[in-house]
Amino acid sequence: MALTPTDGPTRNSRRSDPLWVRVTLTSLALLAMTVLVVIPVISVFAEALADGLGAYWNNLTGDADTRHSVLLTLMVAPLAVLCNLVFGVAAAWAITRFQFRGRTLLVTLIDVPFSVSPIVAGLMFVLLFAGWGVFGPWLEANGLRVLFTVPGLVLVTTFVTLPFVARELIPVMEAIGPDEELAALSLGANGWQIFWRITLPNIKWGLLYGVILCNARAMGEFGAVYVVSGRIAGETCTMPLQVEVLFQDFNSPAAFALASVLTMLAVVTLLLKVWVEGRKKSSAVENTP
Repeated sequence: MALTPTDGPTRNSRRSDPLWVRVTLTSLALLAMTVLVVIPVISVFAEALADGLGAYWNNLTGDADTRHSVLLTLMVAPLAVLCNLVFGVAAAWAITRFQFRGRTLLVTLIDVPFSVSPIVAGLMFVLLFAGWGVFGPWLEANGLRVLFTVPGLVLVTTFVTLPFVARELIPVMEAIGPDEELAALSLGANGWQIFWRITLPNIKWGLLYGVILCNARAMGEFGAVYVVSGRIAGETCTMPLQVEVLFQDFNSPAAFALASVLTMLAVVTLLLKVWVEGRKKSSAVENTP
């Protein structure tokens, strides 16, 4: 017997669960969010502001190493995001617009950073670029160094955030399809004109969403950066590493103050994420025939 649209659960039937079931599930969800998210966030700000705004500001600006960690994070994260932006767009374009041998392997390799621990990722780069590693002797012979430098931090941060932009764009570009691009090509447009005037406007919200997630992950990265940076105070300590250094030095007020900055960045990222999701839904509705 063929199914009709009314055979499945309707909106009214989904809402007909007993009141105690709905209240219990909602209460459990709110309790979990409160314990796991709300209370820790409030605790961070409470500890950071325990001695007043003056002490809070002094903890953030009074120490040269802390100031350097903020500036370093604001340099490493955008560079990693830029690298992932270029790679993500190129990879998504290649995967969704062309059929080639190794396409499935490329899709699988993009997901590797999700399946590898950041500590292991950092160790891999140590094995590659250390003086006794695969590329270490050649780098030393040419006066180059990757480990314990800013380029090394950018490299490992780019690796751990690699999937975000590409994985966000691939389903978007598959859903859009190549019809508009092929039409522009048949009218004589070149590749760059097609990208800037057709592809980019169609994927802009998905691209921005991927960039936001990538930036949030880059700013909070700890494991891989911990291994590759050498934790050199005032040189290679990003904000997450500096929080750990301050906490190990029993300077809890400064550690919580710097942690509060990371928390505020996370909140801003969350708000941007919600805004972009709303824009994506509005754009989808407007483009629906």
